[in-house]
Amino acid sequence: MPRVLVVDDEAGVRESLRMLLKEDCEVVTADGVEAGLRALAETPPDLVILDLVMPGRNGLEFLAELEERVDAPPVVVLTATRTVATAVEAMKRGAADYVTKPFEADALRIKIQHHLEHRALAREVVRLTDELDQRTRVGDLVGRSDVMREVFRTIERVARSTATVLIRGESGTGKELAARAIHDLGPRARRPFIAVNCAAIPDNLMESELFGHERGAFTDARERRIGKFEAAGGGTLFLDEIAELAPALQAKLLRSLQGSVIERVGGVQPIEVDARIVAATNRNLEREVEEGRFRDDLYYRIHVVPLELPPLRERRDDIRLLAERFLARARERAGLGAARFTREALAALEPYPWPGNVRELENAIERAVALSDRDLIDVGDLPENIGQASRTESLREALRSGRIAFEQAVAAFEQDIIREALDRCGWNQTRAAEQLGITRRLLKLKIDKHALTRE
Repeated sequence: MPRVLVVDDEAGVRESLRMLLKEDCEVVTADGVEAGLRALAETPPDLVILDLVMPGRNGLEFLAELEERVDAPPVVVLTATRTVATAVEAMKRGAADYVTKPFEADALRIKIQHHLEHRALAREVVRLTDELDQRTRVGDLVGRSDVMREVFRTIERVARSTATVLIRGESGTGKELAARAIHDLGPRARRPFIAVNCAAIPDNLMESELFGHERGAFTDARERRIGKFEAAGGGTLFLDEIAELAPALQAKLLRSLQGSVIERVGGVQPIEVDARIVAATNRNLEREVEEGRFRDDLYYRIHVVPLELPPLRERRDDIRLLAERFLARARERAGLGAARFTREALAALEPYPWPGNVRELENAIERAVALSDRDLIDVGDLPENIGQASRTESLREALRSGRIAFEQAVAAFEQDIIREALDRCGWNQTRAAEQLGITRRLLKLKIDKHALTRE
């Protein structure tokens, strides 16, 4: 049953509307804007009936609050005949329709039914669109951009085989998520997925970590221990940052991959293993081979099916989708209700270059959730460098569109650079000048020119 929220300060009007609609709708009532906003947050309605003239905050202010919501319900405003001009203003601010008081019951019911049906149809379109989007989502990898859809297609194809996969991409692009998706979509999904970060384990422990050891193999080897190869039996072994392996371990890994056989440290008995290998690196392996830091025979052994994950700056169409997903996840982990971004915050996320890729975006959203005491994430809740990148992009756009002159853009950009350096150095002008590569005297002249003061 659709839910309708009635916001009106007159108890008689609220009761009349509740009686009129109770057979077809669940009716929630509020006696003013503040109560209406609370009801809106607690039980999101499918439609709002809103009186425009109320004590305190009026209906237009309610509409302004509603405008910030991504999935705002349609609003039918109630207005007296003498204030139709106000209703027109409400329509400009996003109201779907208006009815003059005193209203005719059947006409109002028809209007409400029309808007509820339109709302239901719009939601069905969203649902079908989401179903289509599911085809472009693999595991925890999310994206609607063309480049990510190609990544998803490659993952789905390669998951059906047992071929070795080499995933390449910058740090933070989601290489382990891609490896898990390959495992989960393949025939080995019910078997273990074992991940090893080759950069996080010291060389002297890595051999035992991968192949295991026998009791007494070295000083602390008090009992037999199986390695990751055996632990991943029948499943997938993910070797993250494989380029960090020492040359001696590269040779031993190659022998294991070629023969599907390992030997534990201190052991003499060969042990057959059955683990699909998925490797990953953020390095240029061809250059590593050329410079002698990575074995060429191991390179060709793991480079059977390459999978390239794009950096976030090359898939900007996905930034909003990822940000909203991370926001929902962070709020849920913190035991908080739903929240949303302001338009300015979303606009600030897109021009930033994201050198740390998806991981940096996730960390930025988690930071914003931790520091914000509201259900609205604004630019001020984001790391300062993200907002700065947004302002720089805004200046470029203003210059391109002719809204400001070249000299104005240069002056604004210079102000931002100088203020950022001063803030970074605690307004120590000597250190700020050194960072900017100019003299302290020139910096002082520019501070005076732009009338910069410490905030």
